Amino acid sequence: MIYTVTLNPALDYVIQVDHFQAGQINRTKEEHMYYGGKGINVSNILAELGYTSTALGFVAGFTGEELEHGLQKMSVHTDFVHVEKGRTRINVKMKSDKETEINGMGPQVTALDFSRLLAKVSQLKGGDLIILSGNIPQTMDANSYHRILEAITANVDIVVDAEKDLLLKILSFHPFLIKPNNIELGDMFHVSLKKEEDIIFYARKLQTMGARNVLVSMAGDGSILVDESGEVHKLGVGKGTVVNSVGAGDSMVAGFIAGYLDKKDYAYAQKLGTACGSATAFHSGLATKAQIDEIFHTL
Repeated sequence: MIYTVTLNPALDYVIQVDHFQAGQINRTKEEHMYYGGKGINVSNILAELGYTSTALGFVAGFTGEELEHGLQKMSVHTDFVHVEKGRTRINVKMKSDKETEINGMGPQVTALDFSRLLAKVSQLKGGDLIILSGNIPQTMDANSYHRILEAITANVDIVVDAEKDLLLKILSFHPFLIKPNNIELGDMFHVSLKKEEDIIFYARKLQTMGARNVLVSMAGDGSILVDESGEVHKLGVGKGTVVNSVGAGDSMVAGFIAGYLDKKDYAYAQKLGTACGSATAFHSGLATKAQIDEIFHTL
């Protein structure tokens, strides 16, 4: 079974406003509601690719109920911890002459709430896969990912898509996959990475620290994968116009996992991951299977 963990999921209210003016009444030209959060994005793309996953994390209030029911309708299983205080956040993402985001706070997760999440992950079985995505909310301990992984006693595959210190702290658990971008990779080692050789060098350094496969995304320059056998795979991006930066990295993670489960081949996994990430970037919401297939055949 595949599990995704989103500690602070959200309803993403995405609106289009022509020439937004501060201090004035502005009317939306277009609006959409999405079930957001990095792990949830992964679950949604996995569902598009035919893989069932269970979304873990915290929900609260009527917004949490909407998120949970919406995901279930989209063939994503849910096993959230229901928090008493606060409500699942609403993030407003406005597309106009400039992109603007206003992100909500989310519920107040207590120590008891977190212990209930740890109890859920402690039930994972050998052969399961868990994906930890995104940053840890400020209201939670910075070592929350470490505690989640400590609670797992079975031999499971671990995927982590997080920034800098969060990622470095979990390498001792030997994650199956980590996906920093080239900027994040440089920040981890306080260097500026401008050459492919440098990116490969520091990706290998993450492997010596515990990571098995390191997938480095490089925006319009494609990606570099250093797999656990030491082989280096380089791949460009699909052809299209970027209209959406939200969820592209999550889509790449989902595609990589689905591709590896399909073929047990890292080059194929990178290709499907690239197709998923590109397809999401080229459309207003998360990519559909048809959009992914269209990009895949051009790579």
